[in-house]
Order: sequence, then structure tokens, then C-alpha cells
Amino acid sequence: MKLMRVGEAGSEKPALLDADGKIRDLSGHVADIGGEAISPAGLAKIAAIDQKSLPEIAPGRIGACVAGTGKFICIGLNYSDHAAETGATVPPEPIIFMKATSAIVGPNDNVIIPRGSEKTDWEVELGVVIGKTAKYVTEAEALDYVAGYCVSNDVSERAFQTERSGQWTKGKSCDTFGPIGPWLVTKDEIAEPQNLGMWLTVNGQKMQNGSSRTMVYGVAFLVSYLSQFMSLHPGDVISTGTPPGVGMGLKPPRYLKAGDVVELGIEGLGTQKQTFVADR
Repeated sequence: MKLMRVGEAGSEKPALLDADGKIRDLSGHVADIGGEAISPAGLAKIAAIDQKSLPEIAPGRIGACVAGTGKFICIGLNYSDHAAETGATVPPEPIIFMKATSAIVGPNDNVIIPRGSEKTDWEVELGVVIGKTAKYVTEAEALDYVAGYCVSNDVSERAFQTERSGQWTKGKSCDTFGPIGPWLVTKDEIAEPQNLGMWLTVNGQKMQNGSSRTMVYGVAFLVSYLSQFMSLHPGDVISTGTPPGVGMGLKPPRYLKAGDVVELGIEGLGTQKQTFVADR
């Protein structure tokens, strides 16, 4: 299934995209796309609904594909070819950092370039949405705890991230720096999360063209690994790293400015389109 949230920010309705590409209203069956609704039992309940019996919703704004995210966890330098382009070595264990949940926006919402930014950058990433609480799970059972997958743009301000003291979080957590969606695609539709083509363009120019197969640490490993340090809860999102082609890796580097349009997508998970605007 392709689950989604539609409507104005703060007033989104839970919905799904049916086989004919029509948006169907789920609000008569679930309160939102999150929590119990994305548990194994909740997803089974939604799957049993006759989709054609659901009211159709006219296309409009698409919100973030999951509600109630408690943790937005990101993995750094998780693609061997991306690590090479930045001059970094592949880490012996995953690099974990957090993106503030206040950064989360819809997949096509404007992204605000923060005041003082000179190095706002792009990163297409595979997002993993947790469906049930995971604690100390093995790699073999890790995917049992995944509700599905989504497109994530890990927007980053590189000067805030790497040129100022402290951790990466402040360069990753600016308002609107976490577009996710358009859909939460349930895991039954994605046979192999480690072989998905992914791409990103800036003003129509292809910048990233990679595949999740070059991930150093795969989805199952990451879910298991993270669960050794913290419980993962329904609605938590793991953004798993980016392939090469980010602005900081270019020679010379290239960064985003007001008016730039970024489009990105992952095979089977849909596309995003954002216009970057200056903060006021």
C-alpha cells in the first residue's frame, strides 16, 4: 500500500493512493498515518478495506507521510561512493546523528534557507519508517519492525554542520530541512530495499544518480544496530544516507540559493519537488 497524508499543514487527513492513482480518504478508519495504524495489525486492517469504497479526495497539498514521529535518526557516510567523494573513510560503525522532528515537512513544501546560510546542500535518502517497538532486535528479525519506506531529503547546511564547533545536528535540523514522502510504501511492496535506484536534480540538472545497493550498512543491520542503543517506536524515521553527487562533493562545491528547485525520487517510492526560499 501507498499511505499518505493530505491537506493543509496541521490539518492533514490520512489517505492512500489506490491502484488507479486516486487518493482515497482513510479518516473513517484511522485517526492518522502513525502509531497503531502502522503496526502490523493496523496495516492488516487497512489492507482489508475495499479501497474503491473509500471517498475520493481531490489532489492537493501532500503532508509528511507519517505522523507522530518521535525520533528522526540519520546515518552519516553510509554510501561508499559518497564517502569517497567527500574525502572521508568509511566508518567502522554507523555514524548516528539526529535531525529535529520540527524539520519535518511535506515532500513538495518550500524549503527555507536559514539566515546566515551560505552552504545549504541536498541529499536524497531512503527513509525507513518503524511500525512497532524495537529493542535489542537481531538483524534477522529487524525487518519485522519496519512498516515501510519513503523518500527523504536530508537537507543540510554544511557550514553549520562541519565548520562550527559541536555536533552535526545544528546543520541538519533547520526548519523545513526534513521533507519526507509523498507516501509511506509498505514493506510488502519493496522486495529488496538494498537495490533501489535513487536520483536528484537541481534546476533540472542531474546531480545524484545512485542506488541503495552501495549502502555500507543495510536497512536490517541499521534497525538492529540502533535498537541496541535506544528503543525504536512506531513512526520513528531512519534516514539511511546518501549516494554521491551532493553539492559539497563537487569541484568546485555548489550550494543552493533562493529560487532553486530540487526534485528527487527513489524507485517505487515516489518523487519530491521543493523550491528553496530565503528566510524572512
